[in-house]
Amino acid sequence: MKIGITCYPVYGGSGVVATELGKALAVRGHDIHFIAYSLPFRLGHIQDNITFHEVNVNAYPLFEYPPYTLNLTSKLVDVARHEELDLLHMHYAIPHATSAVLARQILAVSGHHVPIVTTLHGTDITLIGQDPSFAPVVNYSINQSDGVTAVSEYLKKETCTCCEITADIEVIPNFIDTTRFRPLEKDHFKQALCPNGEKLLAHVSNFRPVKRATEVVEIFHRVRAAGYATKLLLVGDGPDRAAAEHKARELGVVDDIRFLGKQEPVEEILAITDIFLIPSGSETFGLAALEAMSCGVPVIASNIGGLPELVVEGETGFLRPLGDIDAYAACAMQLLDNPELQASMSAAARKRAVDEFDLSRIIPRYEAYYERILEQAVV
Repeated sequence: MKIGITCYPVYGGSGVVATELGKALAVRGHDIHFIAYSLPFRLGHIQDNITFHEVNVNAYPLFEYPPYTLNLTSKLVDVARHEELDLLHMHYAIPHATSAVLARQILAVSGHHVPIVTTLHGTDITLIGQDPSFAPVVNYSINQSDGVTAVSEYLKKETCTCCEITADIEVIPNFIDTTRFRPLEKDHFKQALCPNGEKLLAHVSNFRPVKRATEVVEIFHRVRAAGYATKLLLVGDGPDRAAAEHKARELGVVDDIRFLGKQEPVEEILAITDIFLIPSGSETFGLAALEAMSCGVPVIASNIGGLPELVVEGETGFLRPLGDIDAYAACAMQLLDNPELQASMSAAARKRAVDEFDLSRIIPRYEAYYERILEQAVV
C-alpha cells in the first residue's frame, strides 16, 4: 500500500506512535509518505520507501494567523494525486482529519478517491473536542472519516460520551519495539550518575501541566527525606520544566536531580532506571509508561484514563489516586525496601510489554484495518 501519514512532528506520544507506525509499515514493504510541517522527531533518516513532504506555511499580510489547515489540505491533495496514495492516515482530529476530509472532497472532483483513517490520541477529544468553539468541526471530521481508531478503550468511551459521534471506533492500542526498548547492561552509565550506589527514579514527558512534573519532584523529595539514597532523572522539556526546577530548589533536592531535556535514545536512560513515575492528570494511554515497562522498569502511575489498561496493579507496578503524593512515595519506598518485589515487577512489566504491546502484534492489526477500509471504499 501507498500510505500518507500526518502527525504533529514534535516531542510527544502521538507523534512518536505515528512515526514508529510508518517506519514499521515501511519495513513490511509499504510505501510511506509523511506529510507535516517539519521532519517528525523520531524519523531520523529517510529509508528507500519512506518519503517526507514538508508543508510550507506562507505568511501573507492578509492573514493575521497563517492558515495551516489549508496549507496542509493543499499538500495532501498534491501528494495523494502525484504519489497515487491508497490511503491517508491522520493522527489527531484537528486539524489533520479536517484537512484530509477537505482534500478528499477536492480529489473526488477529478475522480480520485482516497479513504481516510483518523486515529484519536487524547487531547483532540479530552480538551479540544470539548471546547464549544471546536466541537462541531471535531465531530464532523471524525464522522466523515472512512475509519476511526482510538489508542485505548478509555479514549473510545470518552469520545462517544463527549462528542456526537456516529462513526464506529476501533481500539488499536499503542505499541513498542521491544527489541529496542529492553533491559540492557549499562552499569558504567549508572555508576556515573549514581556513584554511591543510589537507586534511580525517572520521569519522561513533554512537561505540560497535565504531566504534573512538580509532583514528581515532591514525590522524590519525600523519598529522600525518608532516608533513601536515590537520584531522579527528568527527561523532556516543556512549559513546566522551569516550575519543576524551582520546586527542586525550594525543596533542597536540586543537586540530586538531573534535568536531561529531550533525549532521543531514551531507552538507554530507562535501562538504568529502577522506578518510573507518571502521576499524570490525564493519560489516554501512557506511552512513556509502556517504554519503561518494556525496559523492565516498574511503574507508579495515577489511576486515571488509559493507564489502568496498561499498568497491572500490584503486578507490573502500582496505581494510586490522582494527586496523592504520599501514596506515590510510599509505593516507591516499598519497592526500594523489597528487592524481590522490584525484581518480580520488573520481569512482569517486561513480559506484559512483549506479550501485549510489541509492534509485531499491533502493526498487523493496522494493516488488517486498512484493508477493511479499502474494501469498503470499493464497495
